[in-house]
Amino acid sequence: MTNKLASHDGTTIVYDRTGDGPAVVLVHAGPFTRAVNAGLAALLGDLFTVYTYDRRGRGESGGGVTDGPEREFQDLAALIDEAGGSANVYGSSGAGIIGLQAAARGLAISRLAVWEPPYAVGHPGPPTDWGHRLAALVDADRRGDAVAYWMVSVVGMPEPMVTGMRQAPFWAAMEPEAHGLIADYAMVGDLPFPRAEQLNAVTAPTLVLDGGTESPLAPGAAMLAAALPSAEHRSLDGQPHNVADDAMAAALADFFS
Repeated sequence: MTNKLASHDGTTIVYDRTGDGPAVVLVHAGPFTRAVNAGLAALLGDLFTVYTYDRRGRGESGGGVTDGPEREFQDLAALIDEAGGSANVYGSSGAGIIGLQAAARGLAISRLAVWEPPYAVGHPGPPTDWGHRLAALVDADRRGDAVAYWMVSVVGMPEPMVTGMRQAPFWAAMEPEAHGLIADYAMVGDLPFPRAEQLNAVTAPTLVLDGGTESPLAPGAAMLAAALPSAEHRSLDGQPHNVADDAMAAALADFFS
């Protein structure tokens, strides 16, 4: 069921709601809309009421990607209010960082689960000017180049692989949402590991997940779980960064129940 709500500043935020049970909000990041979480939402719907939403300036929601992080957190808070005043929250990759920031700000998050937040721990970080470079490509209407730049320079995918991906059908769905990466940069920056005071402010029980010893992001996940006040660390061995929905649904069902 697709719905709309008015955020703190009156901006329209569009969201889907499915299932029945305790509230779970799925946050997305990257050049995507709420559709990227549709498969996971369907799998969780037997146990939870699942909310997926288009972040500000993306998909069907109003506002702009340069409105700033404060507006983004107000949007998430408004959706949590709509869900009953508190909710479990899940974010993958950069969305996991956003979820942690939201929890540190005191949003009414009952439990938080994050998959491989890409902090620059144990591997090189992105170029320090990646957000400005990406914004320049979007401004020049080189959206495909912007997505490719993000995949190679920030995500760390091999350039020949990304070149091949540009011919795939799913690429056409990412290009129109390339501007969303501008908002991501404003929220996650150059991916530094959080300061102790930020981590200590995350009081919600937190599940930190990674793909096991083969994942370059596993050291950062373990470090994060050890630094949070109330966290557990779990590995889904063999799962790639683009984690399978069924594997994630099982882990979330266990943690959120």
